[in-house]
Amino acid sequence: MSRFRYILPAIIWAACIFIFSTTLFTSDNTSRFIIPLLHFLFPSAPMATLEWMHHLIRKGGHLSEYFVLCILVFRWLRGARSGWNWKWALWAVIIAAAYASTDEFHQIFVPGRTASPWDVLIDTCGAVLAQVIVFLVCLRGRRKALRLATD
Repeated sequence: MSRFRYILPAIIWAACIFIFSTTLFTSDNTSRFIIPLLHFLFPSAPMATLEWMHHLIRKGGHLSEYFVLCILVFRWLRGARSGWNWKWALWAVIIAAAYASTDEFHQIFVPGRTASPWDVLIDTCGAVLAQVIVFLVCLRGRRKALRLATD
């Protein structure tokens, strides 16, 4: 049962990503909310600029979705242990990239969505970035613990 509590957040987040891949979150649907918000924030910006910003926000969503997923998968693989291990990190990135691939495949069958290998690359970059951050946080924690031990 204790391993289940580590995997459950990753499963819930993967389900959220699946929902983000439905027709609810097509570019046309998100533009109905994001473009007016951007127009409010940047009233003199031309429509082409607002559409470009909308595109960047959507791609940033890809990056952040898989950033979070990779951290949650890493947490599941690590379990109750602490620290950072390259095997846990590598498997977390592989699992996130594999899920990104299946997510893009799923989008082939969703009206209004398109599958893109570039999105898988962005997703995988988000996963790799997550592991770099986790590594740096764990390294900083280890250095702080060593300083406290020597004081």
